[in-house]
Amino acid sequence: MRISNDRRGDDFEINVIPLIDVLLTLLMFFVLTSTFVQHSRMKVTLPQASVQERDMNAPALTIMIDRDGRFYVGSDEVMGEGIEPLKQTITRNAGDDRDRPVTIRADAMTPNQNVITAMDALGQLGFTRLSIATTPSKPGAAQ
Repeated sequence: MRISNDRRGDDFEINVIPLIDVLLTLLMFFVLTSTFVQHSRMKVTLPQASVQERDMNAPALTIMIDRDGRFYVGSDEVMGEGIEPLKQTITRNAGDDRDRPVTIRADAMTPNQNVITAMDALGQLGFTRLSIATTPSKPGAAQ
């Protein structure tokens, strides 16, 4: 009877499939629970106006213009220069409803031409209910 010392070395193997499953689960958890940057929370300094009773219903469509003249329709940044990309972005966000109220939120330091460009684009598309957002002036300020 011959006893052999020749052992077949057990190959040690790490099964990575469960590790991948755990990593993908963690990745999904972090993606779903993370906060995303929203353009609608962008900080703009609004011009001031007198305080009066106003309709406080939230507008259905908001066009924001920052200090550098960049346009945002809802939460989408308008890519490109001129009125045509702005009109395309407005159409994509508003659909066919031209009776929606539109609020233009322009930074106080943006050139007036940017506000006029937004109003012109809205007028060409058939929007008639336009308003410009302002912040109330401080009590006692010269009017």
